[in-house]
Amino acid sequence: MRPTESGHTEHSEDVNGLRLLCTDLAMTAANQSALLRSEQKHLTADVKSSQSDLVTKFDQAAEEYIRGRLAVERPGDGVIGEEGDDVPPLNGLTWIVDPIDGTTNFVFGLPAWGCSVAVARDSELLAGAVHIPALNETFSAAIGHGATRNGSSIHATNRSSLDNALVATGFSYDARHRADQGATAAQLLPLVRDIRRSGSAAYDLCCVAAGTVDAYYEQHLSIWDIAAGVLIAREAGARVEFSPIRGQTEISIVASTPAIFELLRSVVALP
Repeated sequence: MRPTESGHTEHSEDVNGLRLLCTDLAMTAANQSALLRSEQKHLTADVKSSQSDLVTKFDQAAEEYIRGRLAVERPGDGVIGEEGDDVPPLNGLTWIVDPIDGTTNFVFGLPAWGCSVAVARDSELLAGAVHIPALNETFSAAIGHGATRNGSSIHATNRSSLDNALVATGFSYDARHRADQGATAAQLLPLVRDIRRSGSAAYDLCCVAAGTVDAYYEQHLSIWDIAAGVLIAREAGARVEFSPIRGQTEISIVASTPAIFELLRSVVALP
């Protein structure tokens, strides 16, 4: 299952109700993780795909909490999550969960991490939310209803020139990919205002939505990294395209204000 770009259509689902549930799940899970993290002087982490790909007991506990809530409140819905097995949907709705996006930031005490929760029917994203507890920021969107930060409407910038654009990006956990990504960033850097790297794809997409950066691109992501942020950015007026190479992982993405999208995509050569 892959959420892709679509127009605003009518839905039998209460998309604003789904948005509220996404928001409640993301806020509660992230705030619980933040509280537990504050009680840990020395946080230990395991590794997954590489030495820089970290996972903690808090990632796992947060996803278990969300899955438990959904099992009670949305029986029959599917779940795709970073830390657990996929649950196929019985009714067409699938929840896409990243319990802690930016786990390295979480471990090292940096602020750009949070919980991302989205819901889709088949290939269409319906609602999503990202909560960043250290910044006290909650981003959310429902298809056709715009995007908000802490309840106030947000909009992507109207930047029309790439040379004035502030661009966010990120780098793979796999060292084999980083040289190529560094070369792309080096090619782009003279053409833009500057480049930023927060360490959270979900937050970077929300920054595009809020207009605190003009654009974002990255490779080698998974669907749970971006699902909520994609909808939030689109509903804020950004153009977003992504292309998976293998199912739910190895995703490349470009998001920006519409006027600079084609030029940015041509430079970074994706998706």
